[in-house]
Amino acid sequence: MSDSSTYTPPTVWTWAKPNGGTFASTNRPVAGPTHDKELPVGKHPLQLYSLATPNGVKVTIMLEELLALGHSGAEYDAWLIRIGQGDQFGSGFVDINPNSKIPALSDHSGDAPVRIFESGSILLYLAEKFDAFLPKDIAARTETLNWLFWQMGSAPYLGGGFGHFYSYAPTKIEYAIDRFAMEVKRQLDVLNQRLANNTYLAGEEYTIADIAAFPWYGGVVKGWVYNATEFLNVAEYQHVLRWADQISQRPAVVRGRMVNRTSGELSEQLHERHDASDFETRTQDKIATSS
Repeated sequence: MSDSSTYTPPTVWTWAKPNGGTFASTNRPVAGPTHDKELPVGKHPLQLYSLATPNGVKVTIMLEELLALGHSGAEYDAWLIRIGQGDQFGSGFVDINPNSKIPALSDHSGDAPVRIFESGSILLYLAEKFDAFLPKDIAARTETLNWLFWQMGSAPYLGGGFGHFYSYAPTKIEYAIDRFAMEVKRQLDVLNQRLANNTYLAGEEYTIADIAAFPWYGGVVKGWVYNATEFLNVAEYQHVLRWADQISQRPAVVRGRMVNRTSGELSEQLHERHDASDFETRTQDKIATSS
């Protein structure tokens, strides 16, 4: 190991200074809003407040998949939450998600709005509401939920662990990167072994388990997340690559990855989505040309 440290943790930790790194300006040890700001509400039953991080993309893929199946009640307005600017700490957003994390969803189809936060909860809510992407058979349903909750429990090691120390931390710490790279590769091997004999995570049916896992693990092996394909040697996870390629070609997935996206090709960025026609008329390349 090349790292050495003389740091000794104090008896009681106190927040003396920003912790540095990409998200230092928005990290803090307390909850609640920092400013008053109402959230906009559009014309559709479902109001999504999000950003196209892997967790946000889960929900936009799900909504686009539901619309592709003909569920008109899944029409939605997607409002951009710029987490680097602290939008998630506005009072309106905190009312929907007291944890101040995207994505957050509000369902206005009933007598009173229903708030749904945490991406796994949103996927399960939508699957049950529209009776889609969640098998009815108890064994198949349970297998789907097994992998859904596997993703929810495992991805923090990928994002907050590996992704943070490999891509975002202000200094490269060998121990931290080694520790979390080892865990990410173990997780990829878990997926690879599962997908060796199954088309999708829960079996032969595409479910919310795949929709949850794809933006994270598909994103890693496709090079969309953390630019670490060579470092992690993702080529050895052939079954994960096959699965990721298969899902990435679904039209609803292509659309879902565009919504609330603020990086990459301008033609693939749809900052806000309020109508299906926005994919043809409101991407950033079209807006740049018309302005």
